[in-house]
Amino acid sequence: MALTNEKLIAAADDSTAYPNIRKISPADLKDALLKGLDDFKEKPSHLILLAVIYPLAMVVAVNVAAGYELLPLVFPLVSGFALIGPMAAVGLYDMSKQREEGLEISWEHAFNIFRSHAIFAIVKLSILLGVIYFAWLGAAFAIYRLIFGSAVPASISEFVWQVLTTPAGWTLIIVGCGIGFVFALVVLTISAVSFPLLLDHDVGMMTAIQTSVRAFLANPMTMLIWGLIVASLLLIGSVPFFVGLVVVMPVLGHATWHLYRKVVKR
Repeated sequence: MALTNEKLIAAADDSTAYPNIRKISPADLKDALLKGLDDFKEKPSHLILLAVIYPLAMVVAVNVAAGYELLPLVFPLVSGFALIGPMAAVGLYDMSKQREEGLEISWEHAFNIFRSHAIFAIVKLSILLGVIYFAWLGAAFAIYRLIFGSAVPASISEFVWQVLTTPAGWTLIIVGCGIGFVFALVVLTISAVSFPLLLDHDVGMMTAIQTSVRAFLANPMTMLIWGLIVASLLLIGSVPFFVGLVVVMPVLGHATWHLYRKVVKR
């Protein structure tokens, strides 16, 4: 009985223990990206399903918001996908983990998370990112209404002209990007390594979030550079018509796993 109790205590300790954090440099980011690209190149056919679904989701979101009344939300909708990207790439993390362990991988591994010990923590963290995403959309719409009022753009060209050539539009860009940066910073801080950690260790959601925060605080400049790289590649991949995301999103997903391996000690 005593031995059983000791095992239970040890298991409890394992679920709440905080992993050690390493200091990393921009060179580590480059290496993580190269390894992510290597994962993608190794079995690219297995990523077709995942790589096509996410860009199509963005296209659908844009079409839904294409009505003139919701036109101001098109950019927040698309840019906000970076906020839920860590959640969308969970399957890719698991595929990189399988390959790292020398196991044969297939696209089915992308759905292994549904059988993961951490599925409930992953779901809760995903819901949190979803809440942040919709909070960003609400904030973006409120900013537009405060600056432009309730007027509805008569056309797409008129809306673009108002945003790019008027003082009100410039204010919208500056304030919107500033608020968006805050949301992106929050998501980067709490999710940089939290999803991979949940897959790799028996920890709870709060432990995963706190570990991600510690990783960010230990490497603030490097993590900010990583966030800039992610945002830049997503922007590049979105032109034209999100085609480049078929490669960008899987590579970033795999690279995030390798970044986690560099930051968090086993």
